[in-house]
Amino acid sequence: MIYVALLRGINVGGNNKIEMKKLKVTFERFGCSNVTTYINSGNIIFEDHHRSHSTLTCEIEAGIKEDFGLTIKVLLRDFDNIRNVCTHLPENWVKNEIMRTDVIFLCEDIDDPGIVDELRIKPVDQVKYVSGAVLWNILDKDYTRSAMSNLIGTKIYKAMTIRNVNTVRKIYELMAEVNSAIQ
Repeated sequence: MIYVALLRGINVGGNNKIEMKKLKVTFERFGCSNVTTYINSGNIIFEDHHRSHSTLTCEIEAGIKEDFGLTIKVLLRDFDNIRNVCTHLPENWVKNEIMRTDVIFLCEDIDDPGIVDELRIKPVDQVKYVSGAVLWNILDKDYTRSAMSNLIGTKIYKAMTIRNVNTVRKIYELMAEVNSAIQ
């Protein structure tokens, strides 16, 4: 199965620094194949056919603790989940100088359509729930009036990791390449 491990809170503001080359070695050390990292925000695409989702998540978190001395939350998504997220992203939802689109990946304990109600959406926000994620679109000029700007520091913020739409689409592209290579 093809996965992406989304690491929460690494290489942000000079905190929780992890070199992607070393992180790749960590994944290869415990048996993952076709390991690719994408940008420094902690996106690792890999293949594993032997372990369950929960076992992999625990092993990745333990490997990061062992190799880097950091306790990092890992959200693991398979190829089908990322494809589903990208399928539900409207093509005109982009990240550029006018518009900001983010994908909020949810930990299992808050992965529920009802999460949207807890986010206190404002009229300037366009929000969609899809299994495993919340898709959030806002005009850049309205960001400070958005509920998105108030997420940091909330109880649920610690149970999610955020990637911009360009990153998510690139992750999907990289996962699709691995999928094509093994078919």
